[in-house]
Amino acid sequence: MSLLENPTRVLSVTEASMRGVAGLLKDSEHGTDTVVERHGKPVAAVVSIHHFEDLRELERDLRSAALVLSRAATDTGRRTDLDSVISSLGFSREELVAELREDQAAARE
Repeated sequence: MSLLENPTRVLSVTEASMRGVAGLLKDSEHGTDTVVERHGKPVAAVVSIHHFEDLRELERDLRSAALVLSRAATDTGRRTDLDSVISSLGFSREELVAELREDQAAARE
């Protein structure tokens, strides 16, 4: 069953409580998503782990697509090396490496 084919049931908090956790889980295992509402507003959803993983994968894909599109829209082709950026901020690579080592040593103590 694809992500868009899952039937959805809407229950109030009271109805969901009467259905019980076991009942909600059983529904999700059989492919029915449940939206729980409080005062007519959705507050939670119970979905199968497969649906949840599909949603997470879609989220990662959308983030990647947004990044690619923003880079394509803003890329001038000009590149700056890291040492130039560090220098423009008033630091040297050596200073930053020394500071990092101090922070790591302090964290180990």
